[in-house]
Amino acid sequence: MGDVGSRLGNVAETAPLQPQGHQLVLVTGPSGAGRSTAINALEDLGYEVIDNLPLTLVPRLIEGPPTVQPIALGLDVRNRDFAASNLIELIDRLTRDPGVQLSVLYIDCQPGVLVQRYSETRRRHPLAPSDSPEEGVEREIDLLAPIKARADHLIDTTDLTVHGLKAEVTRWFGQGQGPSLAVSVQSFSYKRGVPRGVDMVFDCRFLRNPHWDATLRAHDGRDSQVVDFIHQDARFEEFYQKLSDILTFLLPAHLAEGRSHVSIAFGCTGGQHRSVAVAEMMADTLANNGWAVSKRHRELERRAAAGPAGPGAQPTRMDGL
Repeated sequence: MGDVGSRLGNVAETAPLQPQGHQLVLVTGPSGAGRSTAINALEDLGYEVIDNLPLTLVPRLIEGPPTVQPIALGLDVRNRDFAASNLIELIDRLTRDPGVQLSVLYIDCQPGVLVQRYSETRRRHPLAPSDSPEEGVEREIDLLAPIKARADHLIDTTDLTVHGLKAEVTRWFGQGQGPSLAVSVQSFSYKRGVPRGVDMVFDCRFLRNPHWDATLRAHDGRDSQVVDFIHQDARFEEFYQKLSDILTFLLPAHLAEGRSHVSIAFGCTGGQHRSVAVAEMMADTLANNGWAVSKRHRELERRAAAGPAGPGAQPTRMDGL
């Protein structure tokens, strides 16, 4: 993949990209995770920002010719007609509209840290004004779960500072700064189905399965022992080389077509070992070649969310969001 940068440069020189349709970013996430900070960062980048617009009025924004400025909409549970089903329906409607380039940005955070932030600021949670912050955080995370699964970009602010979050938003949505194609790499389990909205899916179930090694079963694909185990499969090197070759060819082509983001998913049986390892390796390979890459592991996120949040286990790093 050594020539990705040169190919990207050629694309930029020979085919300057022009805005195609309305450029729209929907920003959401649990209260206290940093949504307002992300919205402010987008405004600093030149986006026209509208916060908490009723969902029923969003379609009116895309009537008529495309605007020169991209638009960022902040949406959360305080919206007058907010419901997860309504927002999913709106996302699906905008996705089907050929005149809209839509990105859904989800600002996330671990529950324990959200509770700590509310405790420190002494704010009332919008979903639990008369109850404890823990109850409000839990309700909101459950409410937003289907929207999180539908997001194109996810930024976890658990260990980020305010400046770190702004830097992440700039990396993904800065106009004219580096490649304009954002790449999302994720892993999943076929038992729970293919994630919605992905552009490319690669099946890793043919590789050696660490699950059957008792010493590796409890680990995941981010562990070096698991990675070494998968590398020992005689088919792995050729598979990874061919995979790298096809992505080297496809990503600049998508960029030349004016795409703003591409989502690549790797699946295996349980979503713990093989798909996670390959997703991690490919995310690193693409990032090292100049692409703006985010990565997520659906099944690992699910297990982390289901586990108990230990008291004081996570430090607060996003005070004042």
